[in-house]
Amino acid sequence: MEQLDGLKGLLESPKKIVITTHQKPDADALGSSLGLRGYLKKLNHEVKVITPTDYPQFIQWMSGNEDVLVYDKTKTHEIAEGYFLAADIIFCLDFSELKRVEPLDEMVRKSKAKVVLIDHHHGYDGFADFVFWNVNAAATAELIYQFINIMGHRHLIDVPSAECIYAGIVTDTGSFKFESTTSKLHREVADLIDLGVQPNKIQRLIYDNNTENRLRFLGYALQNKLQILWQYRTAYFVINQEEQQKFSTQTGDTEGLVNYALSLAGIRMATILIEKPDKTVKMSFRSFGNLAVNEIARLHFEGGGHRNAAGGRSAKDLLATEQEFLRVLELHKEELIKE
Repeated sequence: MEQLDGLKGLLESPKKIVITTHQKPDADALGSSLGLRGYLKKLNHEVKVITPTDYPQFIQWMSGNEDVLVYDKTKTHEIAEGYFLAADIIFCLDFSELKRVEPLDEMVRKSKAKVVLIDHHHGYDGFADFVFWNVNAAATAELIYQFINIMGHRHLIDVPSAECIYAGIVTDTGSFKFESTTSKLHREVADLIDLGVQPNKIQRLIYDNNTENRLRFLGYALQNKLQILWQYRTAYFVINQEEQQKFSTQTGDTEGLVNYALSLAGIRMATILIEKPDKTVKMSFRSFGNLAVNEIARLHFEGGGHRNAAGGRSAKDLLATEQEFLRVLELHKEELIKE
């Protein structure tokens, strides 16, 4: 691992650069990637953003989105491989373990490029040459803003890049309501606004951009699928494939649903279990206060993340995963019910 001073020297002359991020990128992952892309192109670098999978429609307004290479939608995977092989520098954003970027992880490992990690998640596994990693940061997008300033190039942040960075920050802080929101973050966001970001515009693009199917699915899930276990101060959803097909859900349509469960007075943990097409299960965990859902996810569901926001997965079917989840609640009951 080298210091960022060495990276600054590398960036002084044009390079071939790949930026990649985790599976099913959210606004922080994509906003970080496209915000960094805009900055690097100002330095005359040749930049390609490559994502392992698709991502929600409601974040596809970001500047540079039209140039993103989505690996699982690419007919010829050799195209992506070619970018990785030719790269001088690979930026890995918003993930701390290479398995989060499968199947692109092997391309990162095989590349002779210098690898740069910029991230705020726990569990860094040591794969990068340069590291800008802070688990106390509110978002990877915040670190992108700081990185550009460290490089001495705040003047190169234009409005499109600032909008991408702002989008990552506003979503990963829950519109500034999470504990990661600090006075320093507000000053950084104020600077982005001074640069030309219109907060109401970004909020509208992200949160007021629903499809009819997404709203009807949300209503169905709240009416029919919300389970509340007051004895564990936990609420959760279980969503199967048939229900997803009924509402023609797209990537991102289940995003945010878990937060409705957490909004219940008296609830300390909320979870959503989503059946994938291969019958495995994707899980998202949210919590308040000192309840560390990243540890619950890590111990029982091959997951991890932040203290109050984490993900996991299960190779078992949906029913078996739900039963395992209920068993885990009993194991952690003391943590769940304490004030």
